[in-house]
Amino acid sequence: MEGKEEDVKLGANKFSERQPIGTAAQTDKDYKEPPPAPLFEPGELKSWSFWRAGIAEFMATFLFLYITILTVMGVGRAPSKCASVGIQGIAWAFGGMIFALVYCTAGISGGHINPAVTFGLLLARKLSLVRALFYIIMQCLGAICGAGVVKGFQRHQYQLLNGGANFVQHGYTKGGALGAEIVGTFVLVYTVFSATDAKRNARDSHVPILAPLPIGFAVFLVHLATIPITGTGINPARSLGAAIIFNRDLAWHDHWIFWVGPFIGAALAAVYHQIVIRAIPFKTRA
Repeated sequence: MEGKEEDVKLGANKFSERQPIGTAAQTDKDYKEPPPAPLFEPGELKSWSFWRAGIAEFMATFLFLYITILTVMGVGRAPSKCASVGIQGIAWAFGGMIFALVYCTAGISGGHINPAVTFGLLLARKLSLVRALFYIIMQCLGAICGAGVVKGFQRHQYQLLNGGANFVQHGYTKGGALGAEIVGTFVLVYTVFSATDAKRNARDSHVPILAPLPIGFAVFLVHLATIPITGTGINPARSLGAAIIFNRDLAWHDHWIFWVGPFIGAALAAVYHQIVIRAIPFKTRA
C-alpha cells in the first residue's frame, strides 16, 4: 500500500486506466476556459505592454526575413546545389528562425511573426481586433525592413536572384499554388493552436512540451514540401516584404495567392481546433 502511495506521489498513477483520455480527461476542477478577448479594448492603447509587443513583432519579423532571405540568396548564387545548403538548408533556416524567435518573443507578444497566425488567433478570440491589426502592420513593416537590409548588402545579386520573392513556379497552376498555401498554413496554424493550448498543457503536464519546437518543425516540413511549388509563403508579411523590395512584375503577378491562401488556411485551422477538437461552442455552462 505504501509503495502504491509513493507511485501516486511521483505521478506514475496520476491518471487511472479507466479515466477518459483526450479532452474528456479534463474536469472543471482542473481547468477553467478563459473568457474570449474583446474585439475592442481601448485601454490597450494606453499600455506600454501593448506597444512593446508590437515592437517585438517588428523586430522578430525583421530578423526572420534577414536570415531567411540571406539563406535563399546564398543558395541561389552557389555554382551548384552541392556547393550550398540546398532546399533542406532553406527549410531549416525558416523553421529554425521561427523556433528561436517564437521562443524569444512568446512571453512578450505571443510570438506570432505571421499575419496568418495573428488572423487565426483573432478568429479564436485570443486577442483583440486592435491588437491583431497592430501586430499585422508591425509584422509587415519588419519584413520590409529585413528584406531591404539584405538588398542593401548585395543589390545586384538580390535583383538577379529574384529577391527571395514568392511566385508560382514553372509547371504549377495558380490553383495548385493556392491549395499548397492553404494546406501549408493550415498545418502551421493548427500546430500553433495545439502547442499553445492551455487546457492540453494542464491535462498533460507530465509531458513537457516546448511550444516553439513543434511550431518551428512544422514550418520546416511545410517548406520542404512547398518550396518547389511557390517558394513557400504561408506568411503574408514574408511575401509582402520580399515583393516590395524586389518590386518586379514576377513578384506581384500572383501575389494575391500569398494572402488569400494563408488566411483561408488559418481560418480553417481555427475552426477545426475550436469547434472540432475543443468543441467550445457545444460546451454547456454550469
